[in-house]
Amino acid sequence: MKLIITEGFTEELTPDLKYYAFDWDDNLMYMPTKIMLMDSEGNEVGMGTEDFAEHRVDVGKKDFEYKGKTIVGFAENPFRNFSDAGNKKFIIDSLLAKPGPAWDDFVECINGGSIFSIITARGHSPETLKQAIENLIEVGYKGLSKKELVRNLKKYREIAGEDELSDSELVEYYMNMNKYYPVTHGAGSAQNPEQGKVDAIKEFQRYVMGMSKKLGQTPYLKNDVSNKFVPTIGFSDDDLRNLEKMKSALKDDPENIIQMYSTHGGIKKKY
Repeated sequence: MKLIITEGFTEELTPDLKYYAFDWDDNLMYMPTKIMLMDSEGNEVGMGTEDFAEHRVDVGKKDFEYKGKTIVGFAENPFRNFSDAGNKKFIIDSLLAKPGPAWDDFVECINGGSIFSIITARGHSPETLKQAIENLIEVGYKGLSKKELVRNLKKYREIAGEDELSDSELVEYYMNMNKYYPVTHGAGSAQNPEQGKVDAIKEFQRYVMGMSKKLGQTPYLKNDVSNKFVPTIGFSDDDLRNLEKMKSALKDDPENIIQMYSTHGGIKKKY
């Protein structure tokens, strides 16, 4: 059974050539998950992801004050809640979390049936990220609409002349076409995830370019590829170190189609 490539639609009912990539914590959602640190008295101290983004370069290198405690380093297994051991908790927490500054873009992306990737420093399995998003769609969390997603996915199949599928089959195919990059899953440093995120966005860029070339060969886009057809990927992250590393890594890439957005401090702006 052939899969149709999916994107959002313009007013003319042709694909809008927009793709999305999202960091998770403090960008898509404000999760309650804590990194476990150790204070000067040998007690564990939980630190949220937003604060950790500010302090992570100091942990284990110098002591600092945090909420009335002197932090001297990491606790044992400090990222236990961000690994496979915390998969179940992640799925539950995502249903309880508050939406972050990139949430409206995520709603636009999913409801329109656009292709996206999740690029996160977490170490959960890719299947866990996928399952969490499927649950959010199913319950209609904060503007997500399974009905609207299915309606747009059906448009793609109508344009391509493909056979009808059930609503559940459409959503499953769509979710399998998206990419999930927990960059510390099985390897990598949760304290320093920058290079892992660079590698992930480059892989997703190659994936998007390949898909877009196929899309441009379909009748409803005619000769857009030969006419310098270029898709775009909007990537948002709250951690300025990640964005700076990515900007540096991509600056000389002739195939760079990434538009970066900072959500640092809860405000989205072009980076």
